Amino acid sequence: MFELKVIGNTPLSGIDDPRTVAETFFIQIGYLPANFTPRNGATTVRESIPYRLMMDYFLKLPSKIWTAEELAVLLDTTKPTVYRYIGKLKSMDLLETADTKYDGQIRKGYRIRFGDLSKAWSFTEANVSMAMENYKKSISHLQQLILAAEND
Repeated sequence: MFELKVIGNTPLSGIDDPRTVAETFFIQIGYLPANFTPRNGATTVRESIPYRLMMDYFLKLPSKIWTAEELAVLLDTTKPTVYRYIGKLKSMDLLETADTKYDGQIRKGYRIRFGDLSKAWSFTEANVSMAMENYKKSISHLQQLILAAEND
């Protein structure tokens, strides 16, 4: 299932700090809620697990394939917590899966789609376009049904 929060916004191109841009952007697209309260000992959003997952791992090394087990250890959290945020990123079509070796075994891993955030975002844009087109078709159909019901 594709899911992304779409809000009116101003481009963040006037901000020079990548961490500020990332934090604002993550909130805008719904990866982080606007009223996000860090847990697990974090005192700021930037110390939080979802923020660190993206910035310190997926974006810092975008072509590296990470396992949930590996990320859970690095983030000092549980696999279910890691999977919760991986699921959010996958629902935005930003991550892809690939097999990788971890602890001597082949495991499912995750990385930024194509190892490039800009290329990954093009998939997200395509999904948004398709969703908007489907909404448009639904609205047209609803309008036709309403008009037909009025003429009965």
